[in-house]
Amino acid sequence: MRFALALALTLALPAAAHAQCGGNFSSFVKGLANEARSKGHDKATVSKFFAGARQDKKVLQADRAQGVFQKPFIEFSRRLISNSRLEQGRKLGRKHDAIFSQIERQYGLSRGVLLAFWAFETDYGAFQGNFNTLNALITLSHDCRRPDLFRPQVFAALELFESGAFDPAKTTGAWAGEIGMVQMLPADIIENGVDADGDGRVSLKSSPADALASGGKMLSSFGWAPGQPWLQEVSVPAQMDWSLSGVANQLSTAQWRKLGVKARNGKLANLPASLILPQGHKGPAFLAYPNFNVYFDWNQSFTYVMTAAYFATRIEGAPVYDAGKPDTGLNGNQMKQLQQKLQARGHNVGKIDGILGAGTRQAVQQEQQRLGLPADAWPTPDLLRKL
Repeated sequence: MRFALALALTLALPAAAHAQCGGNFSSFVKGLANEARSKGHDKATVSKFFAGARQDKKVLQADRAQGVFQKPFIEFSRRLISNSRLEQGRKLGRKHDAIFSQIERQYGLSRGVLLAFWAFETDYGAFQGNFNTLNALITLSHDCRRPDLFRPQVFAALELFESGAFDPAKTTGAWAGEIGMVQMLPADIIENGVDADGDGRVSLKSSPADALASGGKMLSSFGWAPGQPWLQEVSVPAQMDWSLSGVANQLSTAQWRKLGVKARNGKLANLPASLILPQGHKGPAFLAYPNFNVYFDWNQSFTYVMTAAYFATRIEGAPVYDAGKPDTGLNGNQMKQLQQKLQARGHNVGKIDGILGAGTRQAVQQEQQRLGLPADAWPTPDLLRKL
């Protein structure tokens, strides 16, 4: 989902952000309606928009049940990527060649990138979610975990309603309020919606052209560099300074070559790059180019981003990665124990959720350096014991 995977990783909000959440749900909805009228929205329109709003407990259950993101990259990627999904992506790339070519010309975005998102978000449009979108957004705005993220989306949905592009009773989508084939929140639709098929409407649920072009425009707005790669599998030497790895560290490809990093296929691009070792120095290895960072504006889950970026390269012809023989990692409970220990040492790991996100990886790498272990950001039982 456009934001659902990232939501579990959101850090605790400041007290001010919690001021407009919680309490009696009906009173909360009335407060939203009053705020909408104070912003200048028509009274009758506001009343009609909020008339059927209901709290959806299933949305809250879905928000709190994201254990799949505790899985390491190899397991997660094998779960999401199948030969049939890969072949379907290539087939759809050919079927919609005209719109993909247009997106490539206009935004400089390679088709594999959008096909991967289309696959992971909704299985190429087959499963777009059946949650009432307005109820989902209001429920998550009322919940005091991330009101600053969802409250503005309620008012964006109201804007769409006023333009005839949103039905509060019938519009459905993902549990976190995203709509359409590539899962966009209402504010994203307002800012980046594209009528690519020329029918006078932005139809993200039924028009592949509109959905893909809108997704392309959004990625472009995040800073995608036209025509540049995003991820490339590499081989690494048995020994090197592993503390140089990680998204936060960049070297030139010439520097990586001197350190013994080589492309598994083709040639390295002449761009700054980060060495990514999703399961440590004994597992798969990739160079991530600047466009890779744009993925985190779409979704903040490290494992999701790695898998989506890798799948995009596969759609465009890259071979299956060399899984290597990674050291044994931690299960969910062990990862929570690790996060607690890291937090006690002063590291900012965000929520104690058992997910190996960017903050936890950075803290792990620092502790590995301190303990004289290979600083590859992959936590092992040995690291947990030593902490």
